[in-house]
Amino acid sequence: MDGREKENGRKKENKKESKKESKKETKKGKLWKILPRLAWKGVVSNGTVYFPYFGAGIFSVFTYFVFTSILHNDIIKTLPRSAYAWMMLEIGRVLLGIILLPFLFYANSFLIKRRKKEIGLYHILGLEKRHIGILFFLEAVFTYAVVLTAGIFSGTVLSKFLFLLLLRMTGLPVDVTFVFRPEAFAETAVFFLWVYALNLVYNLFQVGKARPVELLSGGKKGEKEPRFLLVSALLGMAALVCGYRLSVNSRMDSDIFINFFLAVFWVIVGTYLLFTSGSIVFLKMLKKRKGFYYRPSNFITVSGMLKRMKKNAASLSNICIFSTMVMITLTCTSSLYLGLDGVLYFNYPMDMKACFKEKDYDGEKVRGKLEELERKYGMRLGTYMDYPRTELPCGKEGNTFGLTFSDSKRQKDNFRVTVLLAEDYSRMENCPLDLGEDEVALYCTGRDFGYDRVNFMGKELTVKEQPTEMRIAPKAGENGFGEAYYLIVGDKEVRDGLVRIWMEANGVKDMEGFLADREERILQLDVEGTEAEKQDFVKEFGNWCQKQPGLVGFGNNLENRSESREMMGGLLFIGILFSLIFFMCLVLVMYYKQISEGYEDKEGFAVMQKVGMGSSEIRGTVRRQILLVFYLPLAFGILHTVAGLFMVEKLFGAIYFYDSRLLWQCAGGMVLMFAAAYGVSYLLTAKTYYGIVSGEHGGG
Repeated sequence: MDGREKENGRKKENKKESKKESKKETKKGKLWKILPRLAWKGVVSNGTVYFPYFGAGIFSVFTYFVFTSILHNDIIKTLPRSAYAWMMLEIGRVLLGIILLPFLFYANSFLIKRRKKEIGLYHILGLEKRHIGILFFLEAVFTYAVVLTAGIFSGTVLSKFLFLLLLRMTGLPVDVTFVFRPEAFAETAVFFLWVYALNLVYNLFQVGKARPVELLSGGKKGEKEPRFLLVSALLGMAALVCGYRLSVNSRMDSDIFINFFLAVFWVIVGTYLLFTSGSIVFLKMLKKRKGFYYRPSNFITVSGMLKRMKKNAASLSNICIFSTMVMITLTCTSSLYLGLDGVLYFNYPMDMKACFKEKDYDGEKVRGKLEELERKYGMRLGTYMDYPRTELPCGKEGNTFGLTFSDSKRQKDNFRVTVLLAEDYSRMENCPLDLGEDEVALYCTGRDFGYDRVNFMGKELTVKEQPTEMRIAPKAGENGFGEAYYLIVGDKEVRDGLVRIWMEANGVKDMEGFLADREERILQLDVEGTEAEKQDFVKEFGNWCQKQPGLVGFGNNLENRSESREMMGGLLFIGILFSLIFFMCLVLVMYYKQISEGYEDKEGFAVMQKVGMGSSEIRGTVRRQILLVFYLPLAFGILHTVAGLFMVEKLFGAIYFYDSRLLWQCAGGMVLMFAAAYGVSYLLTAKTYYGIVSGEHGGG
């Protein structure tokens, strides 16, 4: 009997265990069915922050896919002289990835901060951290799928249009067929897989290290007030001044790019320190002024701003930096577009240029070939310039030309000095010029020489005239990089005397051999006709010149202009897309900031309403706070832009853009346009913020 009872007891126990296991399995099965629904509900119920996150992701995928599709399209590689456009796009794609990765990470951090209270409630209701992890994984997969599908679909629809826009801007043929390559889809999918995987890891880490109580209050937790406020504020001011000084005092030399990155670095550091520390120092100073602070409107505004600056000043510094990026990028883009013809004219004033050794030059033969080509193509020559020159490299200090500087710091003071004869100048410029033995005319492609006398290797000469323009060498007053000097003398005897002085100073003894090497005959001319006819004419003449004795070099400026236009067109295309990207980043940071702060401030304004604060007073307080907080980054952004344009002006010299007036006019127009767009963004985000704190907006 005992054995049977024990056996029955074991059976009962096994049955109970089986029921428990069955219940656990049923519960687990139900849980696995619930988790996808919770993930979907988490996205939908947090639409206020999730939908902009989707929008940011879709636009990011769209932009990256467009760049990648164009890069992998076989046509871009086969089009004539498209190397510059391809290179610009490749650089743009790398920069795009560098910008998008931290931006989407930043947007995700707002998202997880807003959802911490919800995750804390899940914990209390019985979900374990591994279940939360699965929930996050499902949401990440859903987000990735939606963003990738929508971004690639919109990119597929618009890629061809943007490709044709690129071709139009670069001057390349537009009657081409755009074909999508699998590599573009794969590379886009892989890049954003990494982005959203990193965001998922960050979210799991944030939840995994926190206790449920911390999660419940995590959405209200802002940045801590920085220590050593006054010291940080002073350091921020010093960093900003340092960045501004580097920009304003920059010169177009070998250090310009190093100074550019240093200036950007110091401005970013200074902006962050001033917004996180300087703003709090200023508000605390206002708080200490009892007569000002304890007025009702000022009390609420200053205390609200003090709380806002303590918690979210880092966001404002990001808004400021993005604002500066938008304004600088738009200014550069519009300036290059409007000033491109000026850049091309400065570099290539005529359709072609040939250089021969003077001793081997046969003028009649060259002229005969040109007449033959005129008859062959039914065209005629336009401007025709044919002149001898002697180039003497010199170092310059003040009004003195001497030996070239070997010191790297002084190499910027080395110049090409071209000696021309007055008769050739008069013939080419159609401007009679009569010079005595010790008289010269001095022309510079940059700023005017500015002296009445010139010292050339110890010989004093009177500067009788300083021409303001020459057809063979366009002038740009702001040209401080590679400017050339033209020394115009009365006759060959004076020229030979200057050459002899230069030779003695440089230790050259063979006068005849030196002149044979240095004396050159320059031929520059324009051709009249259609672009295709001109190309054929110049190409055939260039091929003929290559076979002639004494040719030093031939420049097909029609091709040079086309290549420059392609390179500039690629820059313009990237500038337009990057302006849109920076503005998207700016608007979304503003939006997330308003949403985040709206839910944080909601309880405070609810208390104020209970103690008698009216709706109009709340609206007025909100307006004053947001105006001050959001227009502070705009003010600093405009200040950064103005300071940065001094360096942009010098950097533009590297591509021979010297129209400073156009640059500043474009800057003024872009600042006004951006301020208007910024104002619209402010109104939209302020409306959302007010709706949240007043209880008119759902959620929270």
